[in-house]
Amino acid sequence: MFTLTSTLQYAEAGRIEEWVHLFLNDEGNNVPFSEGLKLEKRYYFGPLKFKLDMFARCCGPEPNNKYVVDGEGFEKHVSELQKRIKDGWDMPPLIVNYFNGTFELNDGNHRYEALKRSGIDEYFFIVWTTDKPDAINFSKEFCQM
Repeated sequence: MFTLTSTLQYAEAGRIEEWVHLFLNDEGNNVPFSEGLKLEKRYYFGPLKFKLDMFARCCGPEPNNKYVVDGEGFEKHVSELQKRIKDGWDMPPLIVNYFNGTFELNDGNHRYEALKRSGIDEYFFIVWTTDKPDAINFSKEFCQM
């Protein structure tokens, strides 16, 4: 259920927010993030394909990350994800917040690192924002055909 393919199906049906919460409460294992998103109205876009270098991890073993985690556990998880990618995993999109023209990678930091280490330079993202002007600005800048 939690694949890029399923995400695209939910998006086509206008149910991307539903997919986000289902994912975060299951395979995404990020219930607090899901609960936080439910506190206010959010605007969702995607999945949209972006170059990975537009984003940076905020979670990892490096001391400058917003969320510092155990290095050994981080490396083990990234390595496992790289194997899944190599085997053709239909990986779910990463989730980012757009605010005042900047992005924060909220969910998918391990997947992001596995993609980079696998030599993949672009992937799909779900973008969310809280502020309606940010939603309009994002749409104008990134959703134009």
